[in-house]
Amino acid sequence: MTSTGRETTPKDAGRISNPAKKTGLRGIDPQARRALLASWLGWTFDGFETYALILVGHVAVTSVGSDAQQQSAPTYVAALVAATLLGWAIGGVASGFLADHFGRRRTLMLSILWYAVFTGLTALAPNYWSLLILRLITGAGLGAEWGAGTSLISELWAPRSRGRAAAVLQSGFGVGALLAALVWYFLEPTGENAWRYLFLVGALPALIVLYVRRSVDDSTMWKESHALRHAAHAAVAQGRALTNEQKQLVRSPFTAIFGDATLRRRGLLLFLLCVNSVIGLYAVSSWVPAYTGQLAGAVGMDAEHWASTASLLFNGASVAGYIVLGVLADRIGRRPTMLLYYLGSLITVPVFFLAIHSPALSTVAAAAAGFFILGQFAWMPIYMPELFPTFGRATAISAIFNAARLAGAAVTLLTGILITSLGGIGTAATIVGVSVYALALAVVWAVGPETRGTQLAN
Repeated sequence: MTSTGRETTPKDAGRISNPAKKTGLRGIDPQARRALLASWLGWTFDGFETYALILVGHVAVTSVGSDAQQQSAPTYVAALVAATLLGWAIGGVASGFLADHFGRRRTLMLSILWYAVFTGLTALAPNYWSLLILRLITGAGLGAEWGAGTSLISELWAPRSRGRAAAVLQSGFGVGALLAALVWYFLEPTGENAWRYLFLVGALPALIVLYVRRSVDDSTMWKESHALRHAAHAAVAQGRALTNEQKQLVRSPFTAIFGDATLRRRGLLLFLLCVNSVIGLYAVSSWVPAYTGQLAGAVGMDAEHWASTASLLFNGASVAGYIVLGVLADRIGRRPTMLLYYLGSLITVPVFFLAIHSPALSTVAAAAAGFFILGQFAWMPIYMPELFPTFGRATAISAIFNAARLAGAAVTLLTGILITSLGGIGTAATIVGVSVYALALAVVWAVGPETRGTQLAN
């Protein structure tokens, strides 16, 4: 039911205008602020854990791998990344169901505690296979955090500032990556166990759970939906006739959401957009540091230094990209902002890989790429929750967001083959990047209604 008492169907999601009084950020409920802080900290350490593996994967394989594994280190490092992403997808999809049934707060606490504990255990891995298994399990916790935190923020923050709040949440991932790089900078000189110390630092998020338990509560919107779900199941047990709304509530959230034709179409288009963004990140922008290093090496400069600089600027600029997207989404609308970021990515890719031949200019372009290519991920926690009803919101957005990672990973493997066949990074990355961002531009307007300034539907 909506706040006006009108029965709401899944198709109403994102179409109910909000008459609430406009207030500045200082007028936000303290509960909403605390939830944002808790979710941001959780997502920040998601970024930390994810980038930590990128930083020390090769070192870890060298440390605990057999002679054969060390000789083929790139393959075994890639397997660690793949295991983490697989666990991420499994945990992410499962957590959506948990968040809808048992609450956003409980699922948030479980996910943070889960990945903190298993990240700490990763530091104790005695051999490669135990390391691989621990990364798979850790990945499940990493993937579980996003859907619960995103749903909680979307339900607690007012329509006028919801976009900015979700963008701040998403910025935590970039901050976490920078934090991992900074911690590794100080730990790397400590010796052969430095990689273990980095993962031990990753156990610190367990402390966040104490804050969440004490200071964060589920939204009234979810509590009302949860109560209606219980009432619907009670009606079934008593043999009473069910309303259309109750029939939706007694079904699994996944079936209820994707069994509806309108929401199913919406979900498929959102999935397509997410896949394009994932491909753009892993199959295109992951080559930004390597390409800058190639340019530097070609003119006799320190390739590793320039590659690291490009990576730092790429990730650093992403934080600004997230925040700006949130501001624009609240001011000019969700879809116009998405178009702007996909267009910026479409332009940036060929400029970076084909038009620039100077290492210095390449680092500037790397920052622009980070702003648009990474920054565009902020539309996901802003726009997706606004398109689905409360009873299945976390399930829908978690399934879409995490399934896209698996599909994107498969295409990323094909990009490596394309680079080999074309004999260089620049051409292959440009072909893939231009293709996915052009497709995204064509899909944005068809994905769903504009939801700026609208109230979430129950």
